[in-house]
Amino acid sequence: MRWHIYCVMFCVDYSELKKRSVMKKLHWFLGAFMSLFILAGCGSTAHVQKDESVDFSKIKTYAWVKAEKEKGSKPGKLNDLVDNKIRQSVDRNLQATGWREVSRNPDVLLVYDVDVQKETRNVSDPVYSQPMTRWFYNPYRRSYVPIYYPSEFLGYNNSKEIVNEGTLTLTVLNASTEKTIWQGWTVSEVNGRRMTDKEIDDNVKAIVKKLG
Repeated sequence: MRWHIYCVMFCVDYSELKKRSVMKKLHWFLGAFMSLFILAGCGSTAHVQKDESVDFSKIKTYAWVKAEKEKGSKPGKLNDLVDNKIRQSVDRNLQATGWREVSRNPDVLLVYDVDVQKETRNVSDPVYSQPMTRWFYNPYRRSYVPIYYPSEFLGYNNSKEIVNEGTLTLTVLNASTEKTIWQGWTVSEVNGRRMTDKEIDDNVKAIVKKLG
């Protein structure tokens, strides 16, 4: 009788153990899938304001102008390499849509601006217990039986961190009136005090895509 009781007890334990193991694998799979989904969707998001009365399909040519700093403002920190990289990226993406850069009588004028500031954001990280294995003595077989306890979700650890947030803005002006007819910008976290080549390309591509 004791032997039967003992078997039932351990069958229940192993059934629960198997159930936990399956749930753990399911949680891991869902977590991995969501991570891939988030990474795939992680791209620069552009925001746009425009003059609805303008027919942008008629715009074919453009020329660059430099933004003038207001009096009393600090001089820009962009160097020639960054300036060239941004312009080349905009040129490449615009020309892929059929626009041409010209030196005389352009349809529109282009100007861009980059601003990198330190921002504080809230971070919420999930917290899990450490998986563990405990050993129980079986007096009937005079041996030890391992029971595995998988990691379990405990809650969230909330904190704050300082990040570099970069804003890239592209402005389109009517060449005749010099009035702004379109403006697109992106806000994204950057790795350093300046935007990298990849960060520039990703943000410019997102902005120009909204212009098409």
